[in-house]
Amino acid sequence: MDANAIANLATQLSQQQTALDVGTAVTKKAIDVQAQVAADLVDALPDPGSQVLPANLGNNINVTA
Repeated sequence: MDANAIANLATQLSQQQTALDVGTAVTKKAIDVQAQVAADLVDALPDPGSQVLPANLGNNINVTA
């Protein structure tokens, strides 16, 4: 192998590693964004204890057709 071939191989490997690092960083950022969206959705849910339903609701079931 001549020096140019070795230099070209080293450059290609370096570029592949950089592309892999960028892809990993983008994936991590996407996961962080999805986690934040999920947390915001959970925070937007109403508190189950905050809604007081009428006492008669759910006591009877109409089974006649």
